[in-house]
Amino acid sequence: MLTPLKVAALAALTAGVLAGAWYVRQQRDEARARLASELPSAGLAASAPVSAASVALPPIAPAASVPEPAPADPLPPAGVGDALIELLGRKVVASQLRVDDFAHRVVATVDNMDRQQASSRLWPVNPTPDRFTVRQQGGHSYIDPDNGLRYAPLLLLVETVDMAQLADLYRRMYPMLQAAYVELGYPKGRFNDRLLAVVDHLLDAPVPDGPLEVKLPAFDPSVQPPRPWVLYQFADPALESLSAGQKWLLRLGPVNERRIKTRLVQLKRELLAESGSTH
Repeated sequence: MLTPLKVAALAALTAGVLAGAWYVRQQRDEARARLASELPSAGLAASAPVSAASVALPPIAPAASVPEPAPADPLPPAGVGDALIELLGRKVVASQLRVDDFAHRVVATVDNMDRQQASSRLWPVNPTPDRFTVRQQGGHSYIDPDNGLRYAPLLLLVETVDMAQLADLYRRMYPMLQAAYVELGYPKGRFNDRLLAVVDHLLDAPVPDGPLEVKLPAFDPSVQPPRPWVLYQFADPALESLSAGQKWLLRLGPVNERRIKTRLVQLKRELLAESGSTH
């Protein structure tokens, strides 16, 4: 149930332990080597086309309305923090998650993933450190391949969490999540259906075959933005028109996007298994 999962931020909830600054630096070095070995050394002369078919994922049926989780031991709101610590570890929860009003944060983030905007104020995870970086080539700006290294701690988290335990925590938290979904403005909606639909939406995101061109929007030159790197947009209007969640996946880079999607497929299978669905 991750994020900015994200999940997109719900996907961000699936995470592993980072033990201090030395350990983070070590993992970033390993991630750099991993990306270097998995990504071809492509030049930045032109922006390559984007293909939705270039990711190989096991087939999975589209989300349909399935029975809602009915936990025999629902988790009380006061127990959320301890449950997250048991799943992810105290250091991860302290450094990576926003436990306050966690259920509402998860629900709002999931609900925003297929929309144009997903405010980081509502994320259940802390924003990624460092800044978005670009490379200049031939008068054009492209997403820096090293930009994906910013997400190394989050990806290590996502890939080490036990998905069965995560699905069990989701089941126990479901009454809280459903109540938060109703409060968000969906009195007749079911959060379980919404989550599965958003997971499918993220799995449909295109995967770039090469470097992606970005640009800064036009603004008054007399007014210098304090953080111009947060203003970059995709140069391709078709990509810029994608949802907040799908654009976040594109910014991860193709290798990281495939890694996130693989875990999303696993998460969906666990959620469907929890509900007893055969889809």
